[in-house]
Amino acid sequence: MEAFDVVIAGGAVMGSSTAYHLLAAPAFNGSVLVVEKDMSYQRCASALSLASIRQQFSSPVNIRISLYGIGFLKHAGEILGVDGDRPEIAFHEGGYLYLASDAGRSILTENQALQKSEGADIVLLDREALAARFPWLNLDGIAVGTFGQSGEGWFDGWGLLQAFRRKARKLGVEYREGKVTGLEREGERVTAVTLADGSRIACGTFVDCAGASGGRQVAALLGAKLPVFARKRFVFSFICRDEVENCPLLIDTTGVYTRPEGQPTREGQMFLCGASPPPEADPDCDDFEVDFSFFEETVWPALAHRVPAFERIKPGRAYAGHYDLNLLDHNAIVGRLGQATNAYVALGFSGHGMQQSPAVGRGLAELIVHGGFKTLDLSALAPERIEQNRPLLERNVI
Repeated sequence: MEAFDVVIAGGAVMGSSTAYHLLAAPAFNGSVLVVEKDMSYQRCASALSLASIRQQFSSPVNIRISLYGIGFLKHAGEILGVDGDRPEIAFHEGGYLYLASDAGRSILTENQALQKSEGADIVLLDREALAARFPWLNLDGIAVGTFGQSGEGWFDGWGLLQAFRRKARKLGVEYREGKVTGLEREGERVTAVTLADGSRIACGTFVDCAGASGGRQVAALLGAKLPVFARKRFVFSFICRDEVENCPLLIDTTGVYTRPEGQPTREGQMFLCGASPPPEADPDCDDFEVDFSFFEETVWPALAHRVPAFERIKPGRAYAGHYDLNLLDHNAIVGRLGQATNAYVALGFSGHGMQQSPAVGRGLAELIVHGGFKTLDLSALAPERIEQNRPLLERNVI
């Protein structure tokens, strides 16, 4: 039977970040196998992600994760370069702009104070400041906004995934197409994994990074009941002929968001947009069908109201992807998995996985190598809170 020191289920951005950070750790000299069920990555969340990063969270751990992440992204070419070839992830520091009504003023104000105290470059803007900085906004019903002056924006998520994967392979990580269907245990330790083709692989440590399509089922093999389900999200595109100068990633009071994509052309500027449906209209699913009525009835009306220039647009293509949504609190689950002493999990990122992959991959590597977090304490995301029904409050959920 083959044997590896670490076997990781899931080879998208989280599994590949973990694999890279393990092999990059000076104190680790073992072998790593990443098992990925679809090496084309066509339907994985990493490939379909809007790939944005922000510090505008309301919990310290999420802010700190993103502060590390932005530094990593800015130096990804140097960190993840292979044989002099520097990956290009096209990071655009366009910022996030959250808007709030009078009812939401206190929450946004409290969030901004926390973000600033953690070192994030987020400013609080009143109506006058919003009008001066973003003259194309309709401020009807708006009392205040928060804007990331630096350290927030969007990037090429596919490029980051491939950069992590290429660097990991260069350092010695082995990737294999397959699906983890069984875990063998001796006492409190996982000793081997079984794949769908019947093969068995011995392991010293096991990590569940299997995402929306299988992470919950893999965790259940160790008796862990994690409330993580695949929930479909649409990303719509449109062309706006009128100029919307210096548009950030805008989050309206309705929860609808939009951001520019690429450079303007003779036809105008392309934008991407979407929104999360209400819980009662958000079933667990495994299809990738797009409901264009959601754009016409929910997304576009909200955008056209907030940005009058968006009343005159040309709708474009759309696609659907899946969040691995943590129904308890929409926050990641990171730490020791189940009752096994040598199993770990990184799951339930609820749309934040791409931006959190550098810090979480590093954190998992530290847990495996050192038995605890060394550089950034991620214990607030531990699976124990799921068992104890103790949600981590996060007000800024998109």
